[in-house]
Amino acid sequence: MSKVLITGGAGYIGSTLTRMLLERDNEVTVIDNLMYGQSSLTNLCSYKTFNFIEGDVRDEDLLEEQVKKHDVIIPLAAIVGFPACEKDKELATAVNYKHVWNICKWSSPDQKLIYPNTNSGYGVGEGDTLCTEETPLSPISHYGNTKCNAEANILSKGGISLRLATVFGMSPRFRNDLLVNDFVYRAFDDGFIVLFEKHFKRNFVHVVDVCDAFIYMINNYNKAKGEAYNVGLSSANLSKLELCEKIKEYVPNFAILSDDINTDPDKRNYIVSSEKIEKLGCKARVSLDDGIQELLKAYPMIRKVKNSNYTNL
Repeated sequence: MSKVLITGGAGYIGSTLTRMLLERDNEVTVIDNLMYGQSSLTNLCSYKTFNFIEGDVRDEDLLEEQVKKHDVIIPLAAIVGFPACEKDKELATAVNYKHVWNICKWSSPDQKLIYPNTNSGYGVGEGDTLCTEETPLSPISHYGNTKCNAEANILSKGGISLRLATVFGMSPRFRNDLLVNDFVYRAFDDGFIVLFEKHFKRNFVHVVDVCDAFIYMINNYNKAKGEAYNVGLSSANLSKLELCEKIKEYVPNFAILSDDINTDPDKRNYIVSSEKIEKLGCKARVSLDDGIQELLKAYPMIRKVKNSNYTNL
């Protein structure tokens, strides 16, 4: 059994990862400020090995105390996405970068540091050229810069960075702003979508596969440490149009429209290889088809889902 500390553990990834770690007999402590009033971890309170601390990762005394008590540290807390980070760059730097820098400063060589970066670090990309872990990072936003700078600190301490594809799927702390989740909801609720720059490509991965990757790295830390790994579904390097056509297989009346005049302010356009992590023995297993069907099953129960920027992944 490992003693795991997760910052931002009440978020989209954290609320699923915490459950999966507890199911595998780990002791898990979550620090989260619950700034959006989420109750995504209440179903875990029956676990005697679950501990929750309502706190802020900018509280250095709290963070230092907890880092020193745990075997594994997973810093999920973040101000996510371009708009939120541009709105308050000081906050984004403090949460996305400084709290990870502090964790690195206070951790010891025998602790396991596993960090979530994002494919956004690859910047604009080149569409049909596969990004590997050897591809230079070239973030195009304050969000991307803070995440890539934090990754550099993790790797300098011998930790592991997981460069996540765009995540999809249901979680106790749901996010409807992520591309697959958003497009499926538009098909379900609106019945149509208007695409800007429909040829732009992205890689995708289910939230459970992301959590499996974290757990794999905990269990195989010594052979994987000191490296970055792309985490994505190899069969899901798709353009926005291809994604919509896949969704249409399950929502036949979904109307896909294109705007060929206006442009998308989000210029990310890349495909990603996850061959490195797959060779280690960790491979995404939830297909895009399964994820779409899962979302369509859930949406009648959460029909009005608000788009928002979350403090946690």
